[in-house]
Amino acid sequence: MTRLLSRFLGGDALARLQDHAARLNRLQAVLDGMLPPQLQGQCRVANLKEGSLVVAARGGAAAVRVRQILPSLLERLQHGGHPVQSIKVKVGTPEQTAPERHAPQRQISEAAKAELHDFADSLPVDSPLRASIERLIRRA
Repeated sequence: MTRLLSRFLGGDALARLQDHAARLNRLQAVLDGMLPPQLQGQCRVANLKEGSLVVAARGGAAAVRVRQILPSLLERLQHGGHPVQSIKVKVGTPEQTAPERHAPQRQISEAAKAELHDFADSLPVDSPLRASIERLIRRA
């Protein structure tokens, strides 16, 4: 295991990886500046390999729109001095977002609150159970 890690951490393999990541970040910034506002958050630079830039679009509609403006994007990238000979657009899956979870609303009657309050008062002041019951009463 240590030998495998030393292969990546030593030498210039890690430096090449960092350079490639920095190049992709620069291309992403350039691409964001070239895209129309409605596409700026929809496309990400996925890779640049052998002069071929791979752009991942969030959905089919965004991919179609990017494909329509590919010639002008390619020309602008080349005039900007970027080593891009072709652009490939791939459709990525939309990011899945977890549904928002709301804290359940606790409903405790006034009589139950009074009983809980009386019970909490009978417990020692430094009792964790007392602190929990008082927090329950406050939140209910």
